[in-house]
Amino acid sequence: MFSVRKVKTKSGSTAVQVVRYIGHRSIILKHIGSTKDDTELAVLIQSSKNWIDENSAQLPLFPDQKQKLLVVDRGECVGVTHYFAFQFFMRCFEECGLSQLPWLLLDLSIMRLVEPASKLRSIELLQHYFDIRYSQRIYRNIPKLTDYKAEIERCAYKVAQEKFNEPFNFVLYDVTTLYFESFKADDFKTHGFLKYNKSQQPQIVIGLLVTQSGYPLLYQVFAGNTFEGKTMLPVLESFISTHPQARPIIVADAAMLDDERLTELRQKGLSYIVGARLPNANPGLVKKINATLNGNHGTMARFPSRHGDLVCDFSLKRYKKELIELNKLIQKAEELVAKQELKVKVRFIRKVAKEKIELNTELIEKRRLLLGIKGYCTDLPEKLLSNEMVFERYHHLWHIKQSFYGKQNLKIKSFIGTSENAVLIQIWSALITILLLSVLKTKALYKWHMSNMVGFIR
Repeated sequence: MFSVRKVKTKSGSTAVQVVRYIGHRSIILKHIGSTKDDTELAVLIQSSKNWIDENSAQLPLFPDQKQKLLVVDRGECVGVTHYFAFQFFMRCFEECGLSQLPWLLLDLSIMRLVEPASKLRSIELLQHYFDIRYSQRIYRNIPKLTDYKAEIERCAYKVAQEKFNEPFNFVLYDVTTLYFESFKADDFKTHGFLKYNKSQQPQIVIGLLVTQSGYPLLYQVFAGNTFEGKTMLPVLESFISTHPQARPIIVADAAMLDDERLTELRQKGLSYIVGARLPNANPGLVKKINATLNGNHGTMARFPSRHGDLVCDFSLKRYKKELIELNKLIQKAEELVAKQELKVKVRFIRKVAKEKIELNTELIEKRRLLLGIKGYCTDLPEKLLSNEMVFERYHHLWHIKQSFYGKQNLKIKSFIGTSENAVLIQIWSALITILLLSVLKTKALYKWHMSNMVGFIR
């Protein structure tokens, strides 16, 4: 029977040998090595046991549990991959039904969440973090990825319906703009009203439709000079054509309030709740609203208007805030009128002659009557939608604002590339990422993921 023997040498080292005892004699079968280090000694002993297992025909009655030892000083780290994190993301994609999408699109979406960057940089980071390798030939496949837009939106609807039990009787709509780090415009990217003080740079307009809890359903891209109101109906028609059973009530902000737009919605049989532009209302209606609410906090009332029922309420907190802002504007206007400074444009000032300005007292009085008052227009009568419900539904719009704020965190506020396909892929990958974030947030998995994510050495 083979045995492991440790022997002290003259140099003070410990030699490890495989021996066989015959009577009182020991026959050395294999000299494994010698060392003065305890860690290396454990490695030599394990090596001797492995030699015995390989060369002994007899199995031990009580086999030792094998352990793999790694000597760090003698080892070399050839790479680190966050394999657990990648598998976690892929599991989320499976839950959303997105795992059937091309790997390239899913990988770009994961990198948009981990470290937003250009497509080329994302490919480098995929290799760095997850040891996923792509060649430069991916650019040949990128145009094909735009064909999966309908599949992404179908999965989004299915997840909202089946996993989150989202009702589709109300949907929220809003738009935002994305600009290009370029000064060259074309039919796709062109100049328009931009929110980032980048008036010299071309842009595109993005319309986003979400559920009342903020789960994204549909993106659509428009030319940069498209009026916000004109984007709403194409997006809604696209959604309804895919899901004809859904006849949602549209909730949008005041930018969508336009006679032509609202007439189109009514012709399509779609109801709406939109923010009202009370300063544009006629003075008679403004006086009626003020007299009805009478400065009573929390009071609500309905009034007929050309945009449907106008539902208004009065808030004392809002009144105090708006009064301070109004007084500042009036004070500034009075100072400019006193100096007759014609080059500065300020509210509540009107030009009465070529070289003379004066306070617009009618506009100031109208604004005073509207202090603390907020209004929303809807085509639904009170018996179908109460005043309280109108305000509650409209206030859900913060969910869609939150989705748009995500574009800043995902760094898609601007584009470096100019290719239309490249831009669309960046938008679709961002949509997938927002879907993933929505799932993580809703299921409270994100915190668990961050606390358990570890790297794997291989």
